[in-house]
Amino acid sequence: MKLTTSLIAAILPALAWAKADPANDEDLAIQAAKHVIYSYEGLTPPAHLLDLTRQGKVGGIITFGENVDENLGNVIQEFQTAYAESPAYFGSPLLIMTDQEGGKVRRLPGGPGDPAKVTGQAPDPKAAGAEAGETAASVLKSYLNNCNLAPVLDVYRTADNFLDKVGRSYGNTSELVSACATAFIVAQEGAGVIATAKHFPGLGAAGDENTDLQPVTIDIPLDELRSTDEVPYEKAIAAKVDMVMMSWAIYPALDAERPAGLSKAWVQDELRERLGFKGVTVTDALEAVSLERFGDDAQRGLLAGQAGVDLLLASGRNATQGEAVLNALVQGLKDGSLSKREFDAGTKRIDKLRKKLEF
Repeated sequence: MKLTTSLIAAILPALAWAKADPANDEDLAIQAAKHVIYSYEGLTPPAHLLDLTRQGKVGGIITFGENVDENLGNVIQEFQTAYAESPAYFGSPLLIMTDQEGGKVRRLPGGPGDPAKVTGQAPDPKAAGAEAGETAASVLKSYLNNCNLAPVLDVYRTADNFLDKVGRSYGNTSELVSACATAFIVAQEGAGVIATAKHFPGLGAAGDENTDLQPVTIDIPLDELRSTDEVPYEKAIAAKVDMVMMSWAIYPALDAERPAGLSKAWVQDELRERLGFKGVTVTDALEAVSLERFGDDAQRGLLAGQAGVDLLLASGRNATQGEAVLNALVQGLKDGSLSKREFDAGTKRIDKLRKKLEF
C-alpha cells in the first residue's frame, strides 16, 4: 500500500501517542524492576519501599546486620505480601538475599561460625564445605532469606590479600577452593537456598586492595586467570550453581577499560560463552568506590545492564538508590541504549531462577 502524505500525517500522531503511552512505561518498569535489588536502613523498611513493592517495582531485597532482629521474618513476610498484591506477581516470591559466608562475614545470627579459610584447613575440606553450606541454608531459611551471596571462590595468592586477612578465601590452590566451594553450593542449593559464586573472574591476585574502597586492577596474564582463578567457577558451573557475582576489579587481559561487571568481554564472552554459564549474573555493590569514574549509581546500573549482568545490587541502604537504577533501565530500554533482546533474555533467566524458590 502506498502511503500518501495525508495518511502519514494521520498515522504519526498515533505512533507518537503509543510511544508516550504511560502504560507502556509502566510495563517496562515492572519488567526492569525484576533486575533491581533494593536495600534499606535500620530495622523498619520505609513506607515508600513497601509502596514500590506493591507497584511491582522491586525485584528483591538485600538484608544487612542493621536490618536484623527477631522481627526480620515478619518484615520479609510484609515485603512478600506486598509483592503478591502487585501487578508484577507471577506466583514466585521476591528474592531476599544476604551475605552469609561464615566467620566475620555473617549478616544473620548463627553459622557458619568458621570463616572459609578454616573450612579449607579442615581434615576433610569437602565435608566441611558441605556442612557450612547446610548450616548457612538453615540460618537463611529461619529468617526467610532465600538467596545467599556466597560462597567466595577467590584463590588468594599472598597472606596480605584483603580476603585472606579475614579468612574469606578457602585457600591458595584452585583444587582446594573448588572442592570446598562446590560442596557448599551443592549442600545449600539442595536445601532450597540459592547460592552465588563470587567474585568472577577472581579477586585472589589482588593485594591489600578492596574494590569496595578503591579502584583495583589485576594485571595478570589471561592464561593464569583461566588456569587458576576461573577453575573454581568451571567446577561450580558444572555443579549447577544458580548465580555468579561479577568482580569490580579491572582485568586488562580482556578489558583494560572497564571492571569485569561492566564488561561484555568478561560477562558474555568469557563467563557465558567460554565457560557456558546459563544462570543469573549479579553485580557487586553499585555504590563501590572502585566505580567512582563510571558515573552515579544509576549510570553504573545501566552500564552493568548493557554488559549483560542480570541483577543489579543497590545496597547503599537507601530505597531511592534502587529506584534511580530502575528509572535508568527504563530509559535505556526506551531510547535503545539497552538492548531489549538481551534484557529480555536476562528477565527470563531471573524468572526461571525465582520459580525455583520455595519461600
